[in-house]
Amino acid sequence: MEKKIITSKNAPEPIGPYSHAVLINGVLYTSGQVAKDAATGLMVQTDIKAETNKVMENLQAILKDAGMDFSHVVKTTIYCVDLANFAAINEVYGSFFSGNFPARETVQVVKLPLNANVEISVVAVK
Repeated sequence: MEKKIITSKNAPEPIGPYSHAVLINGVLYTSGQVAKDAATGLMVQTDIKAETNKVMENLQAILKDAGMDFSHVVKTTIYCVDLANFAAINEVYGSFFSGNFPARETVQVVKLPLNANVEISVVAVK
C-alpha cells in the first residue's frame, strides 16, 4: 500500500499541516479547498458564484496533478456558511460535471477558514 502525496502548484498553498491530497490504492482524497487564488494568495469573494468557481478550479488543479478530472470523482462534501446560497453553489458546482454525478452531502457550518463562504473536498477513483 503506497501512499503518495499530491501537491499542485496551481492550487493555493495549504494554510496548515496538511497536503492538497493523498493518493492511495487508486483513491484520491483531497483536503477541503476554499476560494484562495494560488497566484495572488487572495480570497475570491466577489459573490458566491465566483467563490464557488474558484473552489472548483482549485480542486480541478489538484485532480489534474493526480492524473484525474471530475469524471473520476465519486464523493464530495460541501460546507457552506449559509444554505441560502445552496442554489447558486449548486449551479456552479454542477457545471464542472457532465452527468453521472458523485454522491454528496452539503452541510451548513458556523465559520470556515479564511472567512470563506464555501469549502469543498472530493474523493476520486482512477
